[in-house]
Amino acid sequence: MSGSGSDLKVAVVTGAARGIGLACVRRLLKSGFAVAMADLGSPTLDQSVSLLRTEGYEVMPLAGDVGDFGLVQQQAASVLERYGRIDVMVNNAGISQAKGLLDITEGEWDRILTVNLKGVFNWCKAVAPAMLGQGGGRIINMSSISAVTGGSAEAVSKFSYCAAKAGVLGLTRGLAKELAPTIMVNAICPGAIRTDLTEQLMLARYEQIRQTIPLKRIGTPDDIAVVVEFLATMDPCFITGEVLDVDGGQWVN
Repeated sequence: MSGSGSDLKVAVVTGAARGIGLACVRRLLKSGFAVAMADLGSPTLDQSVSLLRTEGYEVMPLAGDVGDFGLVQQQAASVLERYGRIDVMVNNAGISQAKGLLDITEGEWDRILTVNLKGVFNWCKAVAPAMLGQGGGRIINMSSISAVTGGSAEAVSKFSYCAAKAGVLGLTRGLAKELAPTIMVNAICPGAIRTDLTEQLMLARYEQIRQTIPLKRIGTPDDIAVVVEFLATMDPCFITGEVLDVDGGQWVN
């Protein structure tokens, strides 16, 4: 189901074991991509890989921390060794941080930046040479509406998350210019999306949040995945350096 021969297209998705990442994997598989799934390597990754295989999809699991520069270089090399190319990079991996400035430790601050921002740099650095060498590629970075709004008092994550995700937007715009015209680099800012990460908050304030959204519903992982699929497959593509808000109109600019 992933294509073959010269028609083969290859995607890497980080944070791929559940939620938005897994939804992106499914969309890309259905679009004919061979997909490498990068995640921390918890049982959730193994379970997701097994589930996809029962559905007839063969995926390549990559277990490890996106914040580990050397490991990411090795993983990218292993994908290239197996498939010979990387066409789409989806930088989705991220962690939350609920602590504010007065409570957060230096280590916690460093960890949020390492996963949510350095992890994006690590994978961009790892795949860009291959994309440039093969004459094309697309990088899709997952930011957040919080990068623009600063979040809210009730948000799952506070200022450190907002800072990291704002960094992703700067990285996206900078690389879009630097890597053009060969590689297109875009970002997505999800709004209120119901995932494992946000489940408890959503349950407690579901109706209140829903009423703030013009489309009158909480988003789903597939609401984000369909936009990833669009950016990964649209042809011709005349979009780079853009940030797409996917929030049901909650934060109309």
